[in-house]
Amino acid sequence: MAKVRVGVAGYGTIGQRLADGADLQEDMELVGVADVKPTLGVQALAERGMPYNLFAAIPGAADDLAAAGIPVSGEFDDLLNSVDVMLDATGAGIGAKNKEKYVEHGLKAVFQGGESGKIADVFFHNANYEKGVGQDFLKLTSCNTSGLIRAVDGLDRTIGLERVAITIIRRVADPGDTYRGLVDVLEMDPIPNHQAVDLMEIMPHISATGLLVHTPVTHGHIITIVATPKRTSTKAEVLEAFDADPRVRVVKIADGFNSNTSLFQYGRMLGKPRGDLYEIGLFDETIGMSGDDIMFAINIPQESVVIPETMDAVRAAVPMQTEASEATALTNKYLGLV
Repeated sequence: MAKVRVGVAGYGTIGQRLADGADLQEDMELVGVADVKPTLGVQALAERGMPYNLFAAIPGAADDLAAAGIPVSGEFDDLLNSVDVMLDATGAGIGAKNKEKYVEHGLKAVFQGGESGKIADVFFHNANYEKGVGQDFLKLTSCNTSGLIRAVDGLDRTIGLERVAITIIRRVADPGDTYRGLVDVLEMDPIPNHQAVDLMEIMPHISATGLLVHTPVTHGHIITIVATPKRTSTKAEVLEAFDADPRVRVVKIADGFNSNTSLFQYGRMLGKPRGDLYEIGLFDETIGMSGDDIMFAINIPQESVVIPETMDAVRAAVPMQTEASEATALTNKYLGLV
């Protein structure tokens, strides 16, 4: 079977990682990436010897890129004429404009969490994989929601859950986003936060609510979850469920994993590009029982957590696989999550 040809629109924080993720999928071909100007990411791409072809995303961008010494392989339409699926990682609102071109070229596309939900046929996560099979336009959940659903779905499939209550301690900006930033302040959002609402859209059989606190940090979110199971369980059973999921990295505070930054640093120590971990971090010592309720805390690596589910989305949309378990297994294999 011929490889599915993939393109990436927007070579920013998420786009860079989507390109790497698609390139690792042995049954996909990364045709190229598109951007509008010589950002630091694009400059680094050039200095690395252009491992991915770069296309000018808008008219005139080719001249700006060439003036900066960045080699360009063509215009946006050239990329669109050469792919089967586009992964759109552009800023909110730009994806809606790009969708018009995707429709014109008869392409499928996967949009990231920042886009309006109206852009897609399906609000997608691996937890509702079957709904995305064969659809033209899928939109991923946000980084927080993706990691949250990953944890909740794992417990729901093994133990069964009725409802969850979550608290999100949210990093305020990505590293380098100097235009944003809270200093010496914790800012509250009203309940319910959108992650709880989004979880219920993906998993309508679970009741969810939650609150969110913006914090002046950049390396990852922390989410605490109180889950009400359908039956009595034990910490050992909960831990076994998390251990069985390659997209969940169970870590121990006693081993030094005592913060959001410890996981980020560990990714660096492992030699991961940019320090990226695809897994959410599950803190072993935070798993506790309150009556029948299960409490635990997870770390969300916001820059890289959505990459596995985005690869799953490509597999669903084409479709390459019709069963979630088969798609997940292949994505995990090629991303090195075993």
